[in-house]
Amino acid sequence: MPAAAQFGKVCEILDRYGRDPAKLIPILQAVQSEYRYLPEAILTLVATSLGLPPARVYGVATFYAHFTLIPKGKHVVRLCDGTACHVKGSSAILEALRQRLGLRPGQVTTADLLVTVETVSCLGACGLAPVVVVDERVYGQMTPAKGVALLDGILAQEVRP
Repeated sequence: MPAAAQFGKVCEILDRYGRDPAKLIPILQAVQSEYRYLPEAILTLVATSLGLPPARVYGVATFYAHFTLIPKGKHVVRLCDGTACHVKGSSAILEALRQRLGLRPGQVTTADLLVTVETVSCLGACGLAPVVVVDERVYGQMTPAKGVALLDGILAQEVRP
C-alpha cells in the first residue's frame, strides 16, 4: 500500500479531473498508471473524494479487465493464447518465460515487481502468431528461445545504471 505521502499523487489526479464522479474510469486509469495497480486504500480515498460509495468504486475496478487490484511489474509481458497462437506453441513460450523468471505456479509477477507475465485470449495479430506484447510493443512469430532472449534484454537494461 502506498505511504501517506504518496496520497498526494492521487489528490493531484482527482484535482485534474475536477473530482467529478462521472470521470471515475479515467481517474482509476490515471491512478493505475501511477501505481501499476489499484491499492485498496487508494480506492477508498477515491470513493470518499468523489462522494461515491466505496462498493461502487470497487465494483468498477473489478468489472473491467483493464484494472488490477494486485501489483504488476514494471514490464508487462502479454502472451496471446488465442487459437492461432495456441496451435503455434504459445504454451511452450509461456513455460519458457515462467522458467526464465523463476515464477511458481499461480505467480504472475516477479518478487522484485520487475516483470509480470500474463496470458490473454487474443491480441488480434493472428497472422503473426504466436504473439507477445511487451509494454505495448508487439513481437510476432515468437518462439521459446526468442521469448527468453526478449526477457534477457529487458533484464539487462534494468541492471544498467
